[in-house]
Amino acid sequence: MRVHIGTDHAGFELKERVVAHLRDAGHEVVDHGAHEYDSLDDYPPFCFEAAEAVVADPGSLGVVIGGSGNGEQMAANCVKGVRAALVWNESTARLAREHNDANVVSVGARQHSVEECLALIDAFLETPFSEDERHQRRIDLMSAYEESHRA
Repeated sequence: MRVHIGTDHAGFELKERVVAHLRDAGHEVVDHGAHEYDSLDDYPPFCFEAAEAVVADPGSLGVVIGGSGNGEQMAANCVKGVRAALVWNESTARLAREHNDANVVSVGARQHSVEECLALIDAFLETPFSEDERHQRRIDLMSAYEESHRA
């Protein structure tokens, strides 16, 4: 699977570990930055780029990483067609895919150990969307709102 990844300085060290882990697992990883540590960088451009790549690359998934993961999730969700989920345990990671067909996962590098972050990302990537009608209906409602901005 192709995985698009983006982070700022807060997640830079973790991103390097995630990229290696995912490549070792056989995934094709596209790194959208940051490409060097800069304590004054801004996360939105890296998250926008990773999220845009997911939308442009059907079948791929994305990972965004920050200190808490909150801002990175918000930035990714600014991209039309993205359903980014902030996850904090394996259950939320699996449910994001299974029930919400999330296509981007956000994790907080300062909230978990490296091993925990890798487990969250693995759980997200390995879980398929259930394709249950009620879940698809809800996703369709969000997509319709994204287009029309009418409830």
